[in-house]
Amino acid sequence: MEPAKASRICSRPLVNAAEAHYSVADLVRKGTHALLGGNGTNLRTRNPSGCQAPQTGRAKAARVQAKRLTDGELLTKLRSFGIEVDRAWLGRECERALSAEEIAGQLMDQNGSRGEESDWIWICVTALWQRWFPDQPSFEALDDKIQTGYKLLESGAVAACRVWLEAWSDVLFILDKAGMQSIQDFDGRFRGTESLFNWIQDLEDELWNAGLDDRQFLTARIALCEEALRRFRSDDDLMTENRRRALAESYYELGETDKAEALYRGWLHLDPRWGWGWIGWSDCYRFTRTERRDWSRSEQILREGLSIAEVRDRADIADRLADACEEQGRGEEAAVYRRRAKRSAETVEMSPSVSSAGKILRQKAQVNIGGAGLPLGEMSNIAAMLRGRSASPSVTNQKVGRNEPCPCGSGKKFKKCCGA
Repeated sequence: MEPAKASRICSRPLVNAAEAHYSVADLVRKGTHALLGGNGTNLRTRNPSGCQAPQTGRAKAARVQAKRLTDGELLTKLRSFGIEVDRAWLGRECERALSAEEIAGQLMDQNGSRGEESDWIWICVTALWQRWFPDQPSFEALDDKIQTGYKLLESGAVAACRVWLEAWSDVLFILDKAGMQSIQDFDGRFRGTESLFNWIQDLEDELWNAGLDDRQFLTARIALCEEALRRFRSDDDLMTENRRRALAESYYELGETDKAEALYRGWLHLDPRWGWGWIGWSDCYRFTRTERRDWSRSEQILREGLSIAEVRDRADIADRLADACEEQGRGEEAAVYRRRAKRSAETVEMSPSVSSAGKILRQKAQVNIGGAGLPLGEMSNIAAMLRGRSASPSVTNQKVGRNEPCPCGSGKKFKKCCGA
């Protein structure tokens, strides 16, 4: 199966969702740019602009209104709450804090300000920080850039990526400033409209799109992937695998075939059971510009992957081979691989039971042998699939948010699946 996030099609497994995805072949048939990225699935309900409290329509309107106020008027507004602020004091606080919300919270605690009107304390601090110290990134300024990029996507990836690369520089600054080592650490403190976990996958995808028009964005994508792989070594394994594929395919698209080959060979030497590694490597030679397509090399890589006794995602590799055979007019051979893929996919079925409150009650693995029996040679593959799927969501009492991926593995948001 190959589900994907509605807003894009990808050729990689979805992060924290079901195993399936749309292939780049679907993308080519639809005449759409290949967006080779993660799924951008929401991990949690976010609060805008780094605030503890949700930013209501009233607060958003107030931020717009604050932009029209002079520095003096903003300071006067703060004085109406009994707060005196000058540039030197705020500069010291901005060097310490990650968000205006942190500074505003401290001021509110000092003078006991509470209620809706006290939102103006945060709004004034946010505006003054961005005016007086624009080179000192804050969570609020970062969130603004991220949302600006999403709006610019309507006019194309290039415009969005120019802003998003600035936002990525801000992320790196904040990571170093706070000494944070993982995306999870960052998202634990950044309560913006979008999580870093989601947005960085969107950025990787759109850099690919922009790179199809301007090659410098592929170079930027390589730099981003290398930096993220270096910094976030302990983060989500599937995201790491997807990022490796993004890195290698970018090198290949830029014509650095030897570099892409060396990367895949090195990764698969360390983990030969990485099924989507074999697929990604093969895709470099299949979903590329016509003059550089190499069917023979593409199939050779897939066959090498299938020869690994306990390779993960065996059914997906077989499906890729079937697609390649069909596109070259070898229908009978494609049918053989389709049957092989179906047999592998149907052999193991994971069945999580999810309550309407979003809790996984139990998870069951069922092995279907079928009336024709199971060849002994497939037993090791079944064992590998069971081990590979043991990392699926475990029984937990933690409630799933309505915007989070459904624990049943459908790839849909919980509110549109078991929580409906």
